[in-house]
Amino acid sequence: MSYADGPITQIAWVTDDIEKAERFFVTHFGVRKWARIPDVEFGPRTCVYRGRPADFTAHIALSYLDDIQLELIQPVRGESIYAEFLAHRGPGLHHVCFEPDDFDAAVAAAERDGLTVVQRGDMAADMRFAYVDGASEGVPFIELAEIGPTMRAFFDQVRRSAT
Repeated sequence: MSYADGPITQIAWVTDDIEKAERFFVTHFGVRKWARIPDVEFGPRTCVYRGRPADFTAHIALSYLDDIQLELIQPVRGESIYAEFLAHRGPGLHHVCFEPDDFDAAVAAAERDGLTVVQRGDMAADMRFAYVDGASEGVPFIELAEIGPTMRAFFDQVRRSAT
């Protein structure tokens, strides 16, 4: 079964130095500007990591190349899919994101098919996300996301300022 129809909307990297990663993309790949969001808190009421309430902080940077959102994530504190990745693999490509038409159905179908949802949560009651583990198939994590109107407007603002 396909869990997402439509294009990849985001490519994300985990890093231990967000400023260095930003400079790399600006210098070598034409990214013009990053929107940095320091100290993003993910708490136990809105996020679950490996089946348990999560409590972690990460620095996030967002930009765009054409219609693809680029995301840099630097874990700061706590256990998360990002800190785990950095500890076991080092900095690198972490996930790609799809936005399925029916988020709940896509996540339920992935779980029903035996795929592990490693981390899930919501942000500001306007975005829901779930990371499906693709490592057994040799691919990075796949993020399934549902983006509400307020978050979409923020992303559009980031896109306009980055181009």
